[in-house]
Amino acid sequence: RRLLSPPRLSLSPADLSDSAAGLIEEEQGQTPTIIMLGRVALQCGRHATRTAARQSLPWGVGVAIRGVVTTATTASQWVDEPMAEAQFTRMREIIGAPSPVNLEAAMTEGVLVPMFEEFAPKEWGYHRFKGNAGLVVDTDPGNTSKLTVMICGHTDKIRMQVRHITDDGKVYVDSESFLPATLIGNRVKCFSRVAAGGFTTIPGTIEALGAIHFAPAALRMGEKGVKANMLYLELGIHGEDRKQQVKDLGITPGDTLLLERPIERCVGPNTFSGAYLDNGLGCFVALEVARALSLQATALESVRCLFAFASHEEIGRFGSRVIVEKLRPDVLVAVDVNHDYEAAPIGKEDKNVPLQLGKGFTLLHGAVCAPALNQIFENVSSAAGIPMQHDMRGRDSGTDAMAGVLASVDCAATSVGFPIRNMHTVSELAHTSDVMASIAAIGGVIESLGRDGITAEKLQGMHPRLDRATEWKSEQ
Repeated sequence: RRLLSPPRLSLSPADLSDSAAGLIEEEQGQTPTIIMLGRVALQCGRHATRTAARQSLPWGVGVAIRGVVTTATTASQWVDEPMAEAQFTRMREIIGAPSPVNLEAAMTEGVLVPMFEEFAPKEWGYHRFKGNAGLVVDTDPGNTSKLTVMICGHTDKIRMQVRHITDDGKVYVDSESFLPATLIGNRVKCFSRVAAGGFTTIPGTIEALGAIHFAPAALRMGEKGVKANMLYLELGIHGEDRKQQVKDLGITPGDTLLLERPIERCVGPNTFSGAYLDNGLGCFVALEVARALSLQATALESVRCLFAFASHEEIGRFGSRVIVEKLRPDVLVAVDVNHDYEAAPIGKEDKNVPLQLGKGFTLLHGAVCAPALNQIFENVSSAAGIPMQHDMRGRDSGTDAMAGVLASVDCAATSVGFPIRNMHTVSELAHTSDVMASIAAIGGVIESLGRDGITAEKLQGMHPRLDRATEWKSEQ
C-alpha cells in the first residue's frame, strides 16, 4: 500500500464539533489542531476533511488533538517539538501517585480511573482483581471475536520499607532496588499504617553516616561505598525513650517509604526529571493512546484494546501475569523505561546498544518479541516519520512483555520503551519527544492492525522464515 507524504492539517473550532473543539480549547487555550489517526480522520471533523484525510494521512502525521502527539514529521522535528502543558500536567500527576509495590491503588483508582472517566465512551469497561490493585480498561468487554491487543504499563514503584527501630530512635530501612549511595539526604514520606486500615504520612530524610567526619577514610575518599544496611530514616527524634517515640508515631516494620521528588522540566530542551519515571511513564503512554483512540471510533471497529496497568512488576512481573492469564490477549505490547546507554558514565565496556535520549522510542528485538509484530511497528514508524531506536535482549525482555509466556498464554508480544538516565534514583531523566513517539507508534500499530484485517488466525501464519532469505551477492 502506497503511503503519501501529506501536508500539515490545521483546523479551527468551526471545523470541529462543539464537544471536540471544547476539549481542545480547554487544554491548549489557543487555536486547536487535530491529529489524524492512520488514514482516517477523527470522526468529529467535517465530511470533506475526513475524506481527504483517509486518502493521505498515515498515523502520527498532522498535529496533536489535546496535545497527544506532535506536529513533527521528521526525527529532528520530533526532538524540537515541546509537549503540551496540559499533557505534561497529566504525566506529572500519574508519575506522582504514591503507588509502591503492593499498594498501587493510588495510581489505578486515584488517578487513572478519574482520567479515563473524562473521555472513555460508556461502552468501555473496567477489570479489577482480588489479589492486587491492577486495572484494565476494556474497549469492548466480553467481545472475543475481535483481535485483542493489550497495552501494558506497570503502576508499581520501587520503595523502601522499615526494617528495624533502634533504641536511639533510628529507623533502619531496606533500600530494595535503589542504589544506596543515591538515597542519602533525600526527603521521603513514610506511610505508617493505622489501626483503622488507613495510613499516616510522616516526613523525614534518608541518612547513613551522620556526617563525613564519622566515616572511615576509605568511605570518605570514595574507595568504598555505602551499604544497604547503613540506611536509616532520620526523624529528628531526641530526648528520652526515643524508640518509644518512634513507635508512638505508629511506625512499624513493613511500612513503606517513598521519595519526595515530583517531576519538573530540565535545562535541556524538552527534558524532565524526577523520581519514579519507572514506570509512571508507561502508564501515561497507555492512557494517552486510549485518549486518542476514544476519539477515533473506526480504529476500534475490528480491534479490542485492553489498556492494562499492572502491579508487582518490580518484584517479578507478577501482576501482568495475572492480567494476561485472565484476559488472554492476542497481542501484548509492554511499555516501560529503557536506558540511555550512550550517556551512561560507566558500563561502556559492556558494548550495549547505544540508545540515546531524544532519538525516539525503543523497540526490543530478541527474547520473546514477535518479529512480525515488530515489523508492523517498523512499517508504521517509517511511514509516519516517527523516530525509533532498535534494542536487543537475549533471553528475557526485563519487562511485562514476558507476561504471556510466564502465564502460558499464546500471544504476539513486544516491548516498547524510552531511554532514560539515572534509573532507580531520585533524578530519573527523560525526553518528552521519546514519550510522544511511543504514543504515536503504538496507536499507529493498533490502527494498522485493524485496517489491514489482522486476526488471531492470521498472526499464526505471519512468522518469518529464514529458509526463504535471499543470498547476498557482490555487486562487482
